[in-house]
Amino acid sequence: MQNRIEIAEATLKEDRLILTTKSEEQIQKAKASGQMLVDSDHFAFVYILENEESFSYLILGEDTWAPLKEAMTLDIPVYLAAEGHSLELIQLHQELHYLIDNIKDNANYGDMEEKVKSTFL
Repeated sequence: MQNRIEIAEATLKEDRLILTTKSEEQIQKAKASGQMLVDSDHFAFVYILENEESFSYLILGEDTWAPLKEAMTLDIPVYLAAEGHSLELIQLHQELHYLIDNIKDNANYGDMEEKVKSTFL
């Protein structure tokens, strides 16, 4: 995947989860798509960001899963932030629920199935 955005830190606040990245340039003009994919080879969920010319892929690796689960449990929004810019990741909870339901008991996802079950279910 080209245009990968890695998360440097996940911070749970009272009213939101903030995923911080150092890729400020990639999120300045980005728009949240509300769509996600699974990268089972790298044990990650991938949130798609759009800009005028291409897509960027926000990688939600295993180190972000516990805070994501907490945000889902508390039903609080998730934001991507970098150096003064922030972007709400719309539809993230709904997409993540959908993907988790599809991964559960589905051997096509390999080892990711067990990792997802142990964290989210």
